[in-house]
Parts: sequence; C-alpha cells; structure tokens
Amino acid sequence: MSLLSDFFDWLFGGIAAVLGKAASPRTIRNLKSELSRSLLAKLGVALLVVIVLAAVFAPFIAPNNPQVQHLNQTHLPPLGFSAATTQTTSEVVNGSVTVVEKTVWVNSTAEYPLGTNSLGQGMFSRALYGARVSLLVGLLGSGIAAFVGVAIGLSAGYFGGKVDDALMRSADVMLAFPSLVLAVALVGLFGKQGIAVHDPFVALGLAPGMPATFKIPGTVILVVALVNWVWFARVARGEALTLVDQEYVKAARSVGASNFRILRSHVLPNAITPILVLATIQVAAIILLESSLSFLGFSGTTLSWGFDISQGRQYLATSWWISTVPGLAIVLSVIGINLIGDWLRDALDPGIEGEGGV
Repeated sequence: MSLLSDFFDWLFGGIAAVLGKAASPRTIRNLKSELSRSLLAKLGVALLVVIVLAAVFAPFIAPNNPQVQHLNQTHLPPLGFSAATTQTTSEVVNGSVTVVEKTVWVNSTAEYPLGTNSLGQGMFSRALYGARVSLLVGLLGSGIAAFVGVAIGLSAGYFGGKVDDALMRSADVMLAFPSLVLAVALVGLFGKQGIAVHDPFVALGLAPGMPATFKIPGTVILVVALVNWVWFARVARGEALTLVDQEYVKAARSVGASNFRILRSHVLPNAITPILVLATIQVAAIILLESSLSFLGFSGTTLSWGFDISQGRQYLATSWWISTVPGLAIVLSVIGINLIGDWLRDALDPGIEGEGGV
C-alpha cells in the first residue's frame, strides 16, 4: 500500500506541475478523492500507465526486432494455441519428383508470445512499437488541435459580433464533413510524410538489435489536428461567453489590461477544466482516427496498429491473431483514456457527482 500511495503522490505531483496555477490544492484533493472512490478511474489509470511504460521501454521489453522478417517463422500462433499449416515437400517416386503437401500443426515459442504475421515478425513486439506511434499521434494531434481550437474559441466568445460569426462559421464548415472522409482528403492533398524519431536507448547502446529509429506519420498528426480543432473551439467559445461578463474580467478591462492579457490570465485559467477533459477524450478519438487511416493505407509508417489490422484481415480465418493483437491494443488504450477522461470530469466539475462507482 505504501508503494501505491507513493506512486499516486508522484502522479498528482506531475499533474500539478503540468497544470501550473490551474492545479490548486483543492483541485488535487478532488482528484485524489474521486480516484479513491472510483474503481473505474483506478482501472483507467492502471491501463494507461501500463501502455505508456510499455511504449517508452519497448526496446527492452520486445523479444525481437519488429521490423526484421523471419520467413521461416510465419503464421506462428500465440502461446497456448496451435495452428494448422500446409507444408510443401518434394519426394522422388519411381524416379520422378513429386510435390507433396502435408498439413502439420505448429506451436509458438517464448520468442513470439503473441504469434507472428505473414512475414515472421513478432506481433508482441509490433504491438509495443505500435503503441509508441499511436500515443504520440494522439498526444501531438490533440495538443495541436487544442492550441488552435482554444485560441479561436476564446477569441470568438470574448470579442463576439462579426469576429464570432466569422470564426464559428468556419468551424461549422469543418463540421459539415465526416471526420474520416475529410482526413482522407487532406492526407491525399498533403501526401504521406513520415517523421523519423531516433530511439535514445538504441543510440546509447542500451538496446542492441532494436530499430535505431521509428517513424511517426507527420501528415496524419497535422490532419487529425485540423479535423478536431473545431470541438475545442466550440467548448472554449461557450466558456468564454460565460466568463466575459464576470466582474474580475470587467475590473481587469477597467484598469487598462490588454485583451491578450485578459484572455491569458483570467479567461483561459477559468475555462481550463472542460478543455482538459475534452483534450483527454480527444486523445482516444485521435488514436481511433489514426488507426483508421493506417488501416486504409493513408499513414506514413508501417509500424502501426491500424496497419497490422489491415495486413491480417486476409488471414482472419487461419491466423486470427495478426489482426486481433493490435485490435485489442486499440481497445484497451481507448478504454483506459476514456476512463481517465471520466475521472477528470467527475473530479474537476463541481456540478457533477462522481459516477465512477466504488
């Protein structure tokens, strides 16, 4: 229990450091109280911590290089399962060579605990490295979308009038298009550009044999941000409309504070709660959108959960694990992030009672 308590103290200290002034002692107390009462919140935190740690330390956890092909180890099932495969051999019968096909049963090994795909690449290793790509796309995409959307939404709600009409009508235009269709169109317009990220553990020689770099889809990050900024804009605008006539905003305006200073120091800190909750939930939505784009072939990397699901769809009847493993990784990630979003909503919104259960 002491170790668990120390972990949560460290976790809340990190939250306070990230939120800065917005993380008051009362906010931290609410977060701790809601977490202690909510079993689902604890489950969400546990899931996300495991996934993040697995992604960060993937070079040490992965039993093999996820990009190296082993064509003599294809379609191996996960540990505890067996799979039938056709083995072709040649035999000499009456002086002539005859091709003989035999059905044999194969089992996996500890080197491939979750089986292999059609190229002999370990699915466990690919799932670990796929977590890096999905989490980075989710965090960066949500961060860029929040930066753009909050700036536009706060400006629209604060200034009102023609500024509000012009900015929010552009948001309405974006909402008129289905997210996936718009994302596919934008990727087709900008092209599939990947960004190579150097692995610090491999660079330091701590994980020999693992990929020195992994690629994240740069175009997809920008595209998902362009698709999702409108949700932040609408939430931020609603908060700004309720705050713009508050006495402290009028007082700051009366003493000559600039509009930028009022927005930064008075409006944004008081609007941060719903924005933070939305940003958390949007990470999960962006992971799903990135996986959909990768499944359709519109990503800039082959080391992705969506790409692996796409590669395994033609083997669902025989090698179901190729699509199932990354699919389960997506499900667990999205569930964990959404549970954390619910926890933040219940803890940070004083008008909502905790709904996580005990």
